[in-house]
Amino acid sequence: MMPAEFRDPRDFEAMVGAGAWFRALAPAFQGRLLDAAAVRQLEDGESLFAKGDRPDGVYCVVAGGLRMTTVSQAGRLAMLAIAEPPQWFGEIALFDGEPRSHDAWATGPTTVLHVRQQPLMALLDESPRHWHSLGLLLTHKLRSAFTAIEEVALLSAEQRLARRLVALADGWGQSPGRSKREIRVPQEQLGQMLALSRQTVNQLLQQLASSGAIRLVRGAIEIVDLDALRRLSAG
Repeated sequence: MMPAEFRDPRDFEAMVGAGAWFRALAPAFQGRLLDAAAVRQLEDGESLFAKGDRPDGVYCVVAGGLRMTTVSQAGRLAMLAIAEPPQWFGEIALFDGEPRSHDAWATGPTTVLHVRQQPLMALLDESPRHWHSLGLLLTHKLRSAFTAIEEVALLSAEQRLARRLVALADGWGQSPGRSKREIRVPQEQLGQMLALSRQTVNQLLQQLASSGAIRLVRGAIEIVDLDALRRLSAG
């Protein structure tokens, strides 16, 4: 059971406030979102929602992480993204009311803030100007999707891997100036995100390690020279 001191969404205000999107919101809207949120805890591998589920609001990861996946009719698993603190997600279904388009699974013990659909819609009906802020969150995801398509079409496998490592280290642009030193993503999952085999990812990581850009440690990739990865990812 969650300790009492971690049951209030306001306990995570500093973490949420570190995110670029939330920090840019009007202070009143920030407060209303936190007041409407509930704290949810997930165990490793537990499902937050599944593809086809009805939409039920938006979420913010404040501890741990979530894997966004989908499975083809042939049973092939595809890793779409990883959500880590302080990322918000779930806003696509807020706009169109359609079922969830993917599965979300906890990676390790995970805590999220959950702002349910009904109170959030009531808040937006009361103050329609805040739809613009949710639209900015949506367009960030859309730009990321176009970037991923561009990478597959134009970049080498090594460049795509370097760019993905930079994105993971930078928290997908949501935590500027707070790049991580360690990335804990299995090589198989990196391959799924980049449409590369695990063997190819391993070979490329070994090359990056030989160049001094990263260091491979048990269960993690340590970023040694983030600028070198940025230069490589730029092509």
